[in-house]
Amino acid sequence: MKRFLSLMGAAVMAASTVFAQESDSIMFRKISTEIMMHGKSYDNLRVLCKDVGHRISGSKEAAKAVEWGKQAMEAAGADRVFLQACDVPYWYRGKESLMLKVGVRGQYRKVKALTLGNSQGTDGKPIEAAVLMVRNFQEFEKLTPAQVKGKIIFFNYRFRQDFTFTFQGYGDGVVYRWATPSVAAAKGAVGVIIRSMSTGADDFPHTGGMHYMDSVSNIKIPEMALGNYSADTLEQYFAEGKPVTAKMQSDCRMMPDKVRSYNVVGEIKGSEMPEKIITVGGHLDSWDVGEGAQDDGAGCVQSIEIIRAFKALGIKPKCTIRAVLFMNEENGTKGGEAYADSAVKNRENHVLAIETDAGGFSPRGIGLEMSDAEKKKIRDYAPLFLPYGVYDFTREEGGTDIGPMKRKLNVPLAGLLPDSQRYFDVHHTNNDVFENVNHRELKLGSVVLAQLIWLVDQKGL
Repeated sequence: MKRFLSLMGAAVMAASTVFAQESDSIMFRKISTEIMMHGKSYDNLRVLCKDVGHRISGSKEAAKAVEWGKQAMEAAGADRVFLQACDVPYWYRGKESLMLKVGVRGQYRKVKALTLGNSQGTDGKPIEAAVLMVRNFQEFEKLTPAQVKGKIIFFNYRFRQDFTFTFQGYGDGVVYRWATPSVAAAKGAVGVIIRSMSTGADDFPHTGGMHYMDSVSNIKIPEMALGNYSADTLEQYFAEGKPVTAKMQSDCRMMPDKVRSYNVVGEIKGSEMPEKIITVGGHLDSWDVGEGAQDDGAGCVQSIEIIRAFKALGIKPKCTIRAVLFMNEENGTKGGEAYADSAVKNRENHVLAIETDAGGFSPRGIGLEMSDAEKKKIRDYAPLFLPYGVYDFTREEGGTDIGPMKRKLNVPLAGLLPDSQRYFDVHHTNNDVFENVNHRELKLGSVVLAQLIWLVDQKGL
């Protein structure tokens, strides 16, 4: 009899699980239909890209983007919209050029190049010097100061194409963007050229953040990036034994004073547990080239779409749902720090923080940076996401702006993982424009984010 009752109990539990998953699947479909048929993310992205444009933190365009974000949150139907102050750096690009001369009697020819973000310029005066090529830090370490002194060093490190998940390639190579000026200056170099952190078979140079390390050298030298085709050509000159001279010139500089800016926050108040908060967000700032469409206009409009979709479907979440447009992710993370500091100060209870900052391409996975028990709970729902093309729940991924929430409050983190194959073709380039975003892929990202948030809100973590 006991065995019979045990079997009956197991059968009831299995039937209950199947019914619950069927019910969840129905809600997933409702969310998807609403966003795919009536979503506003693509329209919002067009306005952000075309009416505001690129928006480096501290600039007038960034201030305009804050106003846009506030209006977009209100239009989405947020119960409350507010601005959260943060003081941000303002790096100014100005005019820049890189010219190369091959051979002793060659003529200077201008090449496509971008100064790396935060780099000191040349005070508008040209720096003219012989170029010395190395493929990696190991080769550079073998050079003597006498060989390096007075030279412009070309760090010809290629973005590794053998990683299927391209963010691994980016993580592998980005140190050559971040650290080379200090390393080169320590041996007397006067400038640095790098091959862009790019998967692209093209000649778009990529900008992005660099950093001067006082522990290595207190001398600040300029750094510029070449697109892959120009880097290939320069590499070929050296293979042929031809001497190359470069002339670098730029007005780039970090402005002396911080600028008051803001995170934009919109929320739906929880109906049962308003003190518990689920945050989803992207970063509002971008580099000062292109339109910041994939990085990270896409994440901003996807986050706003969560508010709109929940309101349109009449979903009354148990927890408070917040969409956050973070300021200054690209060169300081001041917005992410301000959001976490506010949460600490106000003793807020954050259930989960989710970041979408990997482009508006088709979603393929959800990164999980949380306890094993919390990971298991989300992974148990993986079959619900399969019809939407999402299958990868294996990666330990959160995000830069929500990272401070983990450090300061131990909040579980998640990150949307779109298909990564094209992201580093356009990332940080003049080619990161609205026209290179597909409306269906962008909306699908919002669908998956809304589904995840609904699950966690209804079932906990």
